[in-house]
Amino acid sequence: NKFGSTLHWGPFWPIDDYPMTHAEAEAPAGHDFNEDFHVYGLIWNETFIGTYIDTEKQMVLSYPIKESFWTKGNFNKGGASYDNPWQGRPNNAPFDREFYFIFNVAVGGVNGFFPDGEGGKPWNDKSPHAINDFWTNRNQWLPTWKGDDAALQVDYIKVWQNE
Repeated sequence: NKFGSTLHWGPFWPIDDYPMTHAEAEAPAGHDFNEDFHVYGLIWNETFIGTYIDTEKQMVLSYPIKESFWTKGNFNKGGASYDNPWQGRPNNAPFDREFYFIFNVAVGGVNGFFPDGEGGKPWNDKSPHAINDFWTNRNQWLPTWKGDDAALQVDYIKVWQNE
């Protein structure tokens, strides 16, 4: 019962230093995020990117932009030689241009987010066939998916620009 907020950035995929700009919030004790609709907000300007749940007082990701993302990522470490695609642009590049919002419900994965051996997880992160193990064992998890009750439901999305 967590909400994760992540900025994905890097000179190209898979060079993406998103772990440096990721934060999570947990629902308050005794509550679930699925009990009601929530406001998931984004504040984005030249010097700051932040996300919040319901009010700005409940910040999840708070990222003051004090250096370029290129510098923060240290992409040429260890002898690597990549071209800076944001050369000559402000410190908030690549977020100085329009970009996409992605809303999703995360299930599965082999990145350790769902620990092995907990909660009846029917696959192991180290298995070369984890996706097949997940599907083969669908009788364990599929009954817990209750149609629209388990779906990500979006009431509306609003975007506006402060003048």
